This record gives sequence, C-alpha cells and structure tokens, in this order.
Amino acid sequence: MNAEIIAVGSELLLGQIVNTNAKFISERLAELGINVYYHTVVGDNPMRLTKAIETAEKRADLIIFTGGLGPTKDDLTKEAIASHLNTSLVSDEEALDSIVEYFKKTNRIMTENNKKQALVLNGADVLPNLNGMAPGMFYKTDTHRYMLLPGPPKEMEPMFREFGMPKLAEQLEEMVKIESRVLRFFGIGEAQLETEIMDLIDGQSNPTIAPLAADGEVTLRLTAKDPSGEKAQQLLDEVEQQILARTGEFFYGYGQSSLMIELSALMKKKNYTIACAESLTGGLFQSELTSIDGASSVFNGGVICYSNQAKIEQVGVAESTINQYGAVSEECAVELAVGIQKKFNTDIGISFTGAAGPEPLEGNPPGTVWIGVSFAGAAPRAFKVQLQGSRNNIIMRTVKYGCHFLLRELADK
Repeated sequence: MNAEIIAVGSELLLGQIVNTNAKFISERLAELGINVYYHTVVGDNPMRLTKAIETAEKRADLIIFTGGLGPTKDDLTKEAIASHLNTSLVSDEEALDSIVEYFKKTNRIMTENNKKQALVLNGADVLPNLNGMAPGMFYKTDTHRYMLLPGPPKEMEPMFREFGMPKLAEQLEEMVKIESRVLRFFGIGEAQLETEIMDLIDGQSNPTIAPLAADGEVTLRLTAKDPSGEKAQQLLDEVEQQILARTGEFFYGYGQSSLMIELSALMKKKNYTIACAESLTGGLFQSELTSIDGASSVFNGGVICYSNQAKIEQVGVAESTINQYGAVSEECAVELAVGIQKKFNTDIGISFTGAAGPEPLEGNPPGTVWIGVSFAGAAPRAFKVQLQGSRNNIIMRTVKYGCHFLLRELADK
C-alpha cells in the first residue's frame, strides 16, 4: 500500500505553523510497512483541494488528510472530499452527543456551526476523538482508501495511534516492517562518500541507501523492509558492514547523535577531562559541550582569548610567538592548547585560532584554521584546516573539526 499525506490549511502555507503531522504519520506508517511517497500541503480552497485529491489518487492507494474538520467556513475538507467522491455527509449521533456534552461540561454556549463537526462521510467508519470534538473517519472505495484526521496534533496523534493505525492494519494482507538506520560521517564530502559506495547504491533494492549532506556532515539513511523486524535489522547490519569497510574512518555515530555528543561520551568512558582556549570560535566549543548533560564530569573550564593580549596574559602564549609567527599559526595554536591544559590541570587541552572572515587576517585568507591539541604525557600537535563559506559556517565547522580530531586521537588512547 502506497500513501500520500495531504495537509489542509492556509496557515501551513503562510508559515504560521509547522506541519509536524506529516512527520508523525509517516513514522507510524513506516511501522505498518506502508510507503509514503508524497507529502502535499494545500490551502483552504475547495478547488485546489479537489485537484490535490485527483493528483494523489493517481499515485497512491491510501490518502490521509489532516486539518479542515472544524466548525468554521474555512474548514472544508469533508465537504470537498464528499463532493469529489459523490457521497453525502451525515451527522454521527455519537459524535454530536460528545460535542454537546463538552459544551455542557465547560459551561459554554454551543453555537449552531459546532454541529458541523459531527458530520461524517456517509458509509465511513468513524474514528472517535477522545481529545477534541471533530471525529476522524475512514472511507473505502473499490480503488482507494481515505482517512480524515483533525489538524491539532494533540487530537490527531492519539486518534491515529489508537484508531487509525489498527484500521489500516486491517487493510494490509501482509504486515511488512520498515526499519531505518542513520549513519553519520564527518571529514568526507557527500560526493566522495557516494563514490566510495556507488556500486552499493546502484545495486540497492532492499535495503535502500540514501545520502544526505547537511551542516558540514554527511548522513546515510539505510532502510530495509521485511515481514520480520529481526530480519530487517539483519539486512541493515549486512549493508552497514559493507559501507564501513570502505568509509569507516569517517564514521562517528548513529541517528540523531552529534560529534560533540560522541566526544563527551568517549571522554566520560575514558575518564578524561578537557579545557579549551577559543579565539576564532568565541566560546562555541564550550557552549556546545556544556549543553550536554553531565558535561561537568569532563569539562573543567576555558578561556575566550580573542585578542592577542588575552592569549598572552590569560593562557600563557609567549609574546615572541605572536610577534614571530602571528596568532593564526601552528605555533600559537600549540601554545594555546598546552597553556590551557596546564591552567586547568586537565588531561586534554584544545585551542582554536584562525581567520573567520570575511577579511583576511595576518595575510591568511578567510577560513584558515589552526586547531591545537595537547594530551598529558604526549607531544602537542596542531591541525590546519582550510574552510569555505560564511563566517558563521566557518566557525561552526571549526568546532566540528575540533571534535573530529579529538575523537580520532582518543580512539588510539
């Protein structure tokens, strides 16, 4: 069964609210093994909604609507669908009794238009609304299935879980589980990653492999289908092993994790502490680290040393180093990392210095970055990175590179 989700409401098109309903429904449909190929948003206009339905019927067996079931004139989903399907709307007495009882309990006056919410497609299975007034409904023809749900998530989500999903499960001849897994990579571009696994992508059928680049990182979403969830997981394990055999050096985590989350977890596991000296990044590394629960067990402190004077006085960089090599240099980055490690008596010291742009700094083009790393008992090192993009993008990616280098170094400790 293939599905399309149609969200009805001009407020969605105006950007006044976000369409979280489509995400929720898609996730639940995946649990049932129902494919979702399209999300559509249409305003409160019967002609445009009818055209959206006609388009959806050409490419989906199941069409799920959210929104437009309320009492006002712009709530027209039921009317448009009834007209399109050449059926009538009838009042559901149980729903009407529930609406009347709601107004009695809240001591409010019930206006005539509220009765509109009790109207349902003639012949539809009614989905009770235990958290609001307008019921949902499920309607079936020889060729298609239609499900109408209210727009407010607090009403739609429990209705779909408790009544919508069981109704759809009845329609499925075979329950197929869809399992997904997201692999996260850093330090490799989307094009290079795709090239490394191109034969796997070209030959994909089950599982499927979908690359996505965002915020200086690359993710791969692996999706497997099988009547058995256990078998689907096995299929994911097999393709993941093939991918990591080629690109494992750039892999760092799964799902909604981040480089900083993984770094924090690894430092906790190894019982390491860290301090940070930030010039270029202006405190972003420390901010992101301390946003993670339990950061106090690994983070001792840090200094934002934006000026050369602060580097010298607050962290201990030699004035001669600044004069001879400049602040944007390997030598400065190393002394910052060593100095901050000693200042806070930690296992690790990390530093960030460079030119964020948009103008060059000390003759260095924007995006020139030095990241210093000092481990107790080991020779300090500095890594040079040349980045492109806006000032904010360079700063953000610099922090990620700092996490990336530390994860790589800690893996060998």
